[in-house]
Amino acid sequence: MGERARYIVASDVGGTCTDTVVFAAGEPIHLGKALSTPPHFADGVLDSLDVAARAMGLACTALLVETALFVHGSTVVDNAILTRSGARTGLLTTEGFEDTLLITRGAYGRWSGLSEDRIKHPVKTDRATPLVDPAAIKGVAERVDYKGAVLRELEETSAEEAIRFLIEERGVEALAVSLLWSFYNPVHERKLRALIERVAPGVYVTLSSEVAPVPGEYERSSTTVINAYAGAISRDYLQSLESKLGAAGYRGPVMVMQGYGGLLPAREAANLAVGMIESGPAAGVIGARYLGRLMRDADIIACDMGGTTFKVGVIQGGAFGYAREPLVDRYHYAAPKIEVVSIGAGGGSIVALDPETKVPRVGPQSAGASPGPVCYGRGGTEPTLTDVMTLIGYMDADHFLDGSIKLDLSAARRVFDEKIARPLGRSVEAAAFGIYRIAAAQITDLIHEITVERGLDPRDFVLHSFGGTCALLSATFGRELNVRKVIVPYTASVHCAFGLVSADIVHEYTHAAVLPVPSPPEAVNDLFAPMVERALGTLHREGFAGDRLSLDWSIDLRYSRQVHEVTTTVRAETPLDASGLVRLVDDFEALYERKYGAGSAYREAGIEMTLFRLTARGLMARPTIEPASLNSPDSSGARIGRRAVYSEAKDAMAPADIYDFTRLVPGNLVAGPAVIHTPITTIVVPDAQTARMDALRNIVIELG
Repeated sequence: MGERARYIVASDVGGTCTDTVVFAAGEPIHLGKALSTPPHFADGVLDSLDVAARAMGLACTALLVETALFVHGSTVVDNAILTRSGARTGLLTTEGFEDTLLITRGAYGRWSGLSEDRIKHPVKTDRATPLVDPAAIKGVAERVDYKGAVLRELEETSAEEAIRFLIEERGVEALAVSLLWSFYNPVHERKLRALIERVAPGVYVTLSSEVAPVPGEYERSSTTVINAYAGAISRDYLQSLESKLGAAGYRGPVMVMQGYGGLLPAREAANLAVGMIESGPAAGVIGARYLGRLMRDADIIACDMGGTTFKVGVIQGGAFGYAREPLVDRYHYAAPKIEVVSIGAGGGSIVALDPETKVPRVGPQSAGASPGPVCYGRGGTEPTLTDVMTLIGYMDADHFLDGSIKLDLSAARRVFDEKIARPLGRSVEAAAFGIYRIAAAQITDLIHEITVERGLDPRDFVLHSFGGTCALLSATFGRELNVRKVIVPYTASVHCAFGLVSADIVHEYTHAAVLPVPSPPEAVNDLFAPMVERALGTLHREGFAGDRLSLDWSIDLRYSRQVHEVTTTVRAETPLDASGLVRLVDDFEALYERKYGAGSAYREAGIEMTLFRLTARGLMARPTIEPASLNSPDSSGARIGRRAVYSEAKDAMAPADIYDFTRLVPGNLVAGPAVIHTPITTIVVPDAQTARMDALRNIVIELG
């Protein structure tokens, strides 16, 4: 890479836009944004890099030649599942358990992943169509028991026949292998992989003992199928991206974001497609936590709104939670993932009227990047939230995405009037603002679900507003939530990319075993020892040592005869001694009562340890953001005019001040109603609210 390689570049692919952040010690953070280019997402990455490079006065190749590390987050796996564009997949499982994937979770499988409105009509619900054709599921003769002992050796002749049948008769391109109790003893899964590689070396293979070595037959099988279904696509995509970056001059490693909030080398990530699910939202939460530390805020509601969805995660006391039963679309999977919940409300969300009741709805369908909103002039024919924002004056038709796209206001008005305003008997502006309020109310309801309904008070939190469109609404729904303040980060519209450069290299290891409480500390330490040895070897090979690495232990515990575990962090010194195990059990019971209510813990029932987890981190260098000196509150130098925007107080369009973000300086105050335009997003400051630029160039909105 040479002495000149000094930049860290992060690029995040979203459903509508691809975002880039460029960081170097002692230099300002540089930003880039371009439309995503499905299905050839790597082209959008290069487009976004080019925008950032030009803003720096460089050619894209010159930037990449000087780049030491490229970090990436992508929706390629999510997209493959949501659009059903993955590989034709087959499943090999233990004979007699062929229906495990199809049964799902029994009755729960009929409505998991559905909206509340659809759940209310259980007769109309059904299980999601499996990613594997039932005719492409074959059982193989073998059996391992619950202790890992082989009861019946794998019958290799019949297994080979099953493999040939799936490949030759069913035309499968990828094979998922998920055998009973393989997480205790993977010997038969490994033999099957060897058979597949001999019979059909070009077929993509995923073993459950490698991607999901945990209890739970359905979840493990589902995870393995998802990984096989999207594995070849993610592998080919990452190889294509590495190739294009190399051709453009980049010579360093490519690191890929995982849904649990850590980075993996691209070649390792290519074999763990399931880990890339919702990696972008995870990066956004990581970025919010890092910014919160800089601003001394430990309790944060992190909101991300782009072109397709609105996503929210909660950071409490500087820590985020992990999804207990993560879903992608309607499919469960058993992989760690930062808990981020979402609804189909983004800038590209289609606005429509219910054909029977004429009640307006926003989303979940989206116009995406192509054809996009009507105002983009790219062939969109359905009104969207972006069109609504344009009609109520919040969007600048002449300077969208720093002038790269001129918005067609007349087309947006014509379509919205025809399909929404006239059927409602309202003016275009009044109907558009009504839709705006509906979107804000949907978001408020979602945030209530993960705060108020879990015993958290939004008044104790600050709200981070990021993503390309979130700052258009966040002051409105932030006021409804009564949060302490709303912070729109300097990196708001590329904040998930910013989160990528705030993340660490993270490897996750698990070992399934059942140990009663109490157990000798040596029994626990002996289970962790091989994982620790493997983790240290991996991190040392990646260049981490001493205080640049950390190992965190956690254990899943449950009460006897219960099926749901609580993951409990080991807060004592490791390896554990007797007092450390006592503290672990005390922490488990405290977490249990926090989750299920005071008095629900009952130690007399007996306690079991069921899953042992090791999180190994290689600690990356963080972006250093030097605070600036605060200047006068006078922001008149950044005011670029006035424009009619919809005023809720006046219930009509009214003049508001318009500001250029690039002319604001730390310390400036902006009184609402006002609109602040940045090159890549827009910030709305409603009536009776005040915004200020802080020393880190964030916009902090005081809600009044």
